[in-house]
Amino acid sequence: MHASISPTLISAAMLAACVCSGAAAQTPVANPMPDGSRDMYVGLGLQSASRYEGGTSRHLMLMPVLQAEWSNGVFISGATAGMHWSDRAGLEYGPLLSLHPGRSERGRALTGGGLSGSGSNTALPPLAMGPDGRLTRLSGMPDVPRRLEAGAFLTWYLSPEWRLANSVLYGAGQERDGLRATLDVQRIATTVAPYHTLSFTAGVTLADASYNRALFGVSPAQALATTALTRPAYAPGGGVKDVHAGVRWNWALAPSWMLTSGAHAVRLTGDAKASPVVERPATVTVWSALAYRF
Repeated sequence: MHASISPTLISAAMLAACVCSGAAAQTPVANPMPDGSRDMYVGLGLQSASRYEGGTSRHLMLMPVLQAEWSNGVFISGATAGMHWSDRAGLEYGPLLSLHPGRSERGRALTGGGLSGSGSNTALPPLAMGPDGRLTRLSGMPDVPRRLEAGAFLTWYLSPEWRLANSVLYGAGQERDGLRATLDVQRIATTVAPYHTLSFTAGVTLADASYNRALFGVSPAQALATTALTRPAYAPGGGVKDVHAGVRWNWALAPSWMLTSGAHAVRLTGDAKASPVVERPATVTVWSALAYRF
């Protein structure tokens, strides 16, 4: 007999980032539980994603999965952590931390992560990255280091199945001054067959000029870094960075085992799309992982 799986661990409130942009930070559904208790899943899977946001070549990598929640409201979902502060039904809010992925000249790893998020921003070494030495629009560009972002989340339930999930995070980029906000509408996990649930998300990501310059800008010096390709200087402003949508399928295999799979599509817009480092504005990430419940 299958044990019941808590809403925290079967919801698919997705982003991306990306799994992608620094995967959009996702928060699991608040899950009331006895004092001193916790609910946790860990696992490992595979993910296929673009080497960097806006890139054409892809890589396959191992994808760690982590989601946990404690009775005091603290939660971890992939590389996102926070705390539920609200006791009001239909409203969730609290502080949020997220690890924004870095990007090297060869691109960066994009991963899945929490069972309710589209990306953990944590990467294991790629299994395959395509031909080495091929020039891309990132050739000669400086690395963008991983950064710890801090902010907050606010989730409003339109009904037991639908919610508006919003988050604001600050701290990405070389100067740690990038600001981004994610506005999503999410369909929480719905049972489509015994032990099978589907969940959906769609939304937009907004970013300020500092964030876009760090990820999509090209300084005059960087424009001249290599003569093998033409890459004009570019200073993007802020605005709507992308639109995105995703779907997640969870299959409860046994009381302590779950197979979680999904796909997340992102289309860059505005100044991000117009960047000379962008090879393709639309990218799709797919993944599947096996997770164990403790």
